[in-house]
Amino acid sequence: MHLHLAFVAIALPVVLCAQDAHHDHHHDEQVPLGYVKYPYQAQYPGDGDVTADSIFSGITTFARLPWVQCLSPKGSSEAFDIAFLGAPFDTGTSYRPGARFGPAGIRAGSRRLTLYGGYNVPLETNPFLSGQKIVDCGDIPVTPYDNHFAIKQIEQGHKTLIQRPTFSPLGNDSVTGEPLVPISIDGKHHPRVITLGGDHTIVLPLLRSIYSAYGPISVIHFDSHLDTWKPSVFGGAPSDQAAINHGTYFYWASQEGLIKNGSSIASVQFPSAPSPSPSIVHGAIRTTLSGPADYENDDNAGFKRIEAREIDTIGVDGIIKKIRETVGDMPVYLSIDIDSIDPAFAPATGTPETGGWSTRELRAILRGLDGLHIVSADIVEVAPAYDTNAELTTMAAADVLFEVLSVMTKTPLGKVASKSKAN
Repeated sequence: MHLHLAFVAIALPVVLCAQDAHHDHHHDEQVPLGYVKYPYQAQYPGDGDVTADSIFSGITTFARLPWVQCLSPKGSSEAFDIAFLGAPFDTGTSYRPGARFGPAGIRAGSRRLTLYGGYNVPLETNPFLSGQKIVDCGDIPVTPYDNHFAIKQIEQGHKTLIQRPTFSPLGNDSVTGEPLVPISIDGKHHPRVITLGGDHTIVLPLLRSIYSAYGPISVIHFDSHLDTWKPSVFGGAPSDQAAINHGTYFYWASQEGLIKNGSSIASVQFPSAPSPSPSIVHGAIRTTLSGPADYENDDNAGFKRIEAREIDTIGVDGIIKKIRETVGDMPVYLSIDIDSIDPAFAPATGTPETGGWSTRELRAILRGLDGLHIVSADIVEVAPAYDTNAELTTMAAADVLFEVLSVMTKTPLGKVASKSKAN
């Protein structure tokens, strides 16, 4: 009897709520008690709201974003502005495997991003309250048995997302008030995808996907390694598939014409033409080489190099200046290897190199990219098995992406029509 009464007492408010809802909505729009229809807008506290409340609970998505099964039939029509997407692939690595668990680790490291509300003080913005729809699309189902097939899965999964319509319109220029037009080559306004790797091999299929919307793209690449090695040098290319790995993907991207200033541009079409100025750039480089020929090969791929040690002479501001001068106002893809950070701050990676930047320095450099048209981005080579119990690396990766997300939400992927024609 007591149990029956208790059930009635608990159920009654739900019934009443459903009855009330019936007067205001159609039957198919009724929702459960306490349900928030647009959690991407309502989940995060604003200025003066309650913070530090139970962020360790619930399903672990990036920064507690709503989880949408974007690659399932049910989620295939879900529109968004920015999506986080996992690519759990690590069978292209040369030293320590484990980055297939990177997406899960980065999400765990991101749980505290909104502990105090998510307001980015240096950039003066809260990306989670920007009015844009930001979701976590889960992971691409990547096979661990066949690299050739896995690379196709990653390309197709990414392309499926960037080729769907955005949730929000492009809007008007904040200065002139004139309508913005897309900066893509197909004239469409594409959503952005932030990919959680995975080893760095995944960038080749990601750039193939980006090419479908933007054509040859400028690249900002933070890494301790070049990743433009010829396959005959890096790994020896014992097979066609082995030739594609986390040290050669930019070589192939250049050969395929996916990146600006690659071999598909002046050096092939017009052999006698002078080389154009680089519009793709490495940052934090400090790798050893097989010899000077590796740098010559990197030059042929079109990259400008910023060595990690340059931070001691030109500082953070000097590095930001070099990057901005290189990529200009063009659409740009951002790829971040966690090993660009010194292993003292981020030890859990496949090929660690000492002498890197601190987490604070990299975050400051990323904030210096404010205003650039970053079309999509990734962070790779996070291998949680080598992390400390304090989750230093996964927290660093999440914080780095917080800066990237903040920059993205501040700058739409559009230009005023007159400026777009001029460029």
